[in-house]
Amino acid sequence: MDVLQALTDARLVPVVVLDDAADADPLAAALVAGGLPVAEVTFRTSAAEDAIRAMSARGDILVGAGTVLTAEQVDRAVDAGASYVVSPGLSRAVVERCRERGVLPLPGAVTATEIQAALELGLDTVKFFPAGTSGGAPAIKALAAPFGGVRFVPTGGIGPKNLREYLDIPAVAAVGGSWMVPKNLVAAGDFAEVTRLTTDAVALAAGA
Repeated sequence: MDVLQALTDARLVPVVVLDDAADADPLAAALVAGGLPVAEVTFRTSAAEDAIRAMSARGDILVGAGTVLTAEQVDRAVDAGASYVVSPGLSRAVVERCRERGVLPLPGAVTATEIQAALELGLDTVKFFPAGTSGGAPAIKALAAPFGGVRFVPTGGIGPKNLREYLDIPAVAAVGGSWMVPKNLVAAGDFAEVTRLTTDAVALAAGA
């Protein structure tokens, strides 16, 4: 499977923070039911590995690991079943370990210098994070001009009100966000509402 193409086809990447791995399976089911079989599970909690393992075992959702800072975390994420690895910044060690393990690296890059460094590592797609405080959609448009072959996955400060600003940029492959998977709904077990929010997000991304 071409993971980058799958993310590009989805257009949206739900950024998931789980405190309890028991919520992983029902959350994955809610995303799939909403028409978005993709998730980025962040390594911000101790439940991340077990959550990735539970989601990837389903076989109907593309699961990645987010907030990956070290090569050792890459190993843990991939061993748990992650198909792609997202980092807030650009780490050569993380990118190289992803290559060794055969998974897609999506490192963060928001400046021309960082994008050039990513290009030197052979990458052509980067996470633009934090998007909202790094110039937003206008900054991506400006950077896309000199870096014609680079594609961006902006994340941070994006929601239903400004989603189209990013998706309408040709250089944007997909957009990451957490508004369809808010922690309070997950903690409350309100997965029906997660499905509703996801369905709305998918329709908005499609231009409906």
